[in-house]
Amino acid sequence: MTGGCACGRIRFTADADSDDAYLCHCRMCQRATGSVSIAFMGIKKAKVRWEQEPDWYVSSPIARRPYCRECGTSLGFEFPDSDAMDLTVASFDDPSKFKPRHHYAVESMHEAWLDTSALPRIRTEDNPNVVKRWLKATGRLPD
Repeated sequence: MTGGCACGRIRFTADADSDDAYLCHCRMCQRATGSVSIAFMGIKKAKVRWEQEPDWYVSSPIARRPYCRECGTSLGFEFPDSDAMDLTVASFDDPSKFKPRHHYAVESMHEAWLDTSALPRIRTEDNPNVVKRWLKATGRLPD
């Protein structure tokens, strides 16, 4: 499977053995992504090929994270002393392949954000301000 960052500078191919993924709720991931959780899939480092080496930052005394310095896309997480790493599900070109199998670091979980199925849903094309901006900038709506 292929994936990469938002601007396209960093691209990867990953030989995923399964569709297993999980949501991490740890405070380190929350701070690193600015979100209440992040969807990851675990993979052996040897099964990830980077077309362009990502930028890395040390996010804690025990871990580092690949990202793109140009667009800011979070691409994953790793313990440097491990042969495995996590890639962000949303950085794959087709993230729909993956299925969440468990939650991790539940001590930091924000329960109110887990089941949002009762909230109103608004499609992008139903927001005239956004549609106008996209059409003016590109002549079309985003994929």
